[in-house]
Amino acid sequence: MSLSAETILPIDDAFFLTGPTAGGKTKIGVRLAKLIDAEVISLDSMAVYRMMDIGTAKPTESEREGVPHHLIDVCDPWDEYSLASYLKDAARAAGGIRARGKRVLFVGGTPLYLKGALCGIFEGPPADPAYRTELIRLEESEPGSLHRLLAERAPDDARRLHPNDTRRVIRALEIFRASGKSISSFQTQFHAEKSETNQRRGILLDWDRPVLNGRINRRVDLMMRDGFMDEVRRLTALGRPLSKTALQGVGYAELLAVLRGESELSGAVERIKLRTRRFAKRQATWFRSLPGLTPVKMTEPADPEAKAHEIAELLL
Repeated sequence: MSLSAETILPIDDAFFLTGPTAGGKTKIGVRLAKLIDAEVISLDSMAVYRMMDIGTAKPTESEREGVPHHLIDVCDPWDEYSLASYLKDAARAAGGIRARGKRVLFVGGTPLYLKGALCGIFEGPPADPAYRTELIRLEESEPGSLHRLLAERAPDDARRLHPNDTRRVIRALEIFRASGKSISSFQTQFHAEKSETNQRRGILLDWDRPVLNGRINRRVDLMMRDGFMDEVRRLTALGRPLSKTALQGVGYAELLAVLRGESELSGAVERIKLRTRRFAKRQATWFRSLPGLTPVKMTEPADPEAKAHEIAELLL
């Protein structure tokens, strides 16, 4: 298979430490990096943004304890930063780490970034704006026509996609027009190729839900005490709106609503806690679907040093 420019292979010869938000990854990751002589690549989609520190629980310089951390503070909060951008930057960082004779340790809990680093991504041929416009007009004039067309050309894709999922149906037709193949056939070949890459090792910090929920609630309270609201005020003073990607960071939209007078602070804090707990639940679903993650049971009180030693024995 000839890989297109939009196809990115997995990142091999690396260790992964992941788990839910508020699960203690940063402290354990720093101690683990020291034990295995590694540098850390952040697996956090929000830590890439400068000036977004408290709300993202970004590790401070003192918390990094002299361990180099990569892909933190790489773009401004009004910039968009995609999965493809992350994987390309991560591959470059990993290459530099290996050149220095160090191991590569990914630490973080953004599920999409983790999946991309573990499995790579396949996006197929580039978009064809003119053809997309033609398909959109056809669907507007004859609803359901695109799915019927897909069933004729790429029946495997048609069976997989709902007729109302117009965006993905259009993408499937676009790929078929450019290649003569279905998305399903491309993905099957891509996954067969990546399965031949070197084994990757991942550790999942596994918390019981009630305990994790308590940790989440305490973390949000601590973030508010440490000046999360002031951080959001400083961001509004920059004169440029946060990008759509940056606004996905839990808590920022809620506190911006407070500053606009649309919400009370106490209610916003409770919504941040609820949204964070729901995010942790979604993370758990993602983690269960990913290959090669070994669960390590976590309990309170957490001992980062002891847990790092336990994990190092599993990895090495």
